[in-house]
Amino acid sequence: MTQHPKGLILLVDDEEKNLTVTTDALKQQGYRCLTARDGQTGIDRAALAHPDLILLDVRMPGIDGFETCRRLKANEITHDIPVLFMTIVTDLPNKVTGFEVGGVDYLTKPIELPELLGRVKAHITIRRQQKLIEAHNKELQEALAKVKLLSGLLPICMNCKKVRDDEGYWQQVEVYIRNHSEVDFSHGICPDCKQVLYPEFFQE
Repeated sequence: MTQHPKGLILLVDDEEKNLTVTTDALKQQGYRCLTARDGQTGIDRAALAHPDLILLDVRMPGIDGFETCRRLKANEITHDIPVLFMTIVTDLPNKVTGFEVGGVDYLTKPIELPELLGRVKAHITIRRQQKLIEAHNKELQEALAKVKLLSGLLPICMNCKKVRDDEGYWQQVEVYIRNHSEVDFSHGICPDCKQVLYPEFFQE
């Protein structure tokens, strides 16, 4: 999926003026914008475009912003997209509801553009850092799974105990392990080998 340099933002608001003013301000900062005039259209567009952030009005005809957010969070395709509520509703119970349904932030209308831009930048940065961490964790899990698979299939010589590497070359076990992990070796001699190599020290 294409990642836009600054970010792709979906704005969901039934007021055309609000959409126009906010979209213009975001575009001037380099963001790409999609808009929707109702909750269901917003849900559909979020599933198709998977934006970096959704700016969501609370009071809208049809399904309101809270129910829209619930449905976004219930959908596997859109559940990880951060939602920032924008509304004229300022009472504490509604703000609490906004967080309970999955919103990450709450802005009160009329929107102060500098505050909006600051919060948009912060939430997009946080989300992209989360994606990097998720991708890194996935790579680590895949690497671990591959190491586990190789350990179960690794050919080893019955006589000299060399192992065959990925390219078909035979090498000492310690060399193979060093090349495929962060393990290093410190050399010593086990008691059994001491008796073989230095029998004079073990004569009765």
